[in-house]
Amino acid sequence: MKATLDHIGIAVRDLDTALAFYRDALGLEVGEVEEVPSQQVRAQFLPLGETALELLEATSEGSAIARSIVRRGPGIHHITLRVDDLAATLASLRDRGVRLVDEHPRPGAGGSLVAFIHPSAAQGVLIELKEDPGE
Repeated sequence: MKATLDHIGIAVRDLDTALAFYRDALGLEVGEVEEVPSQQVRAQFLPLGETALELLEATSEGSAIARSIVRRGPGIHHITLRVDDLAATLASLRDRGVRLVDEHPRPGAGGSLVAFIHPSAAQGVLIELKEDPGE
């Protein structure tokens, strides 16, 4: 599996408050806020060279981000690796016995497809796999 670091997801309680630090204090560029209904979040990407930070605010108390903040507080939620063929990558991981959160790709931000590897398989790190649209 060839992968590159796409972004680091950061769970935040309030996107506007978070932006006051990342945009206003650090001077990072921001794009448009995107609602991602499939994951019940508002996402804000902050480009950093070849990668980005993704600020994630829950839009539902039942979302994974809301549950994460209740358990651990705000902070780093996941790292995202970009792959060329997400379905093939998931099949390969399943064949190796890797525990997955998602058995099949689902819609992600920006029209991408995403799936998560369970933290128990990755030394406690939640890893998101991402295939960009048109790949």
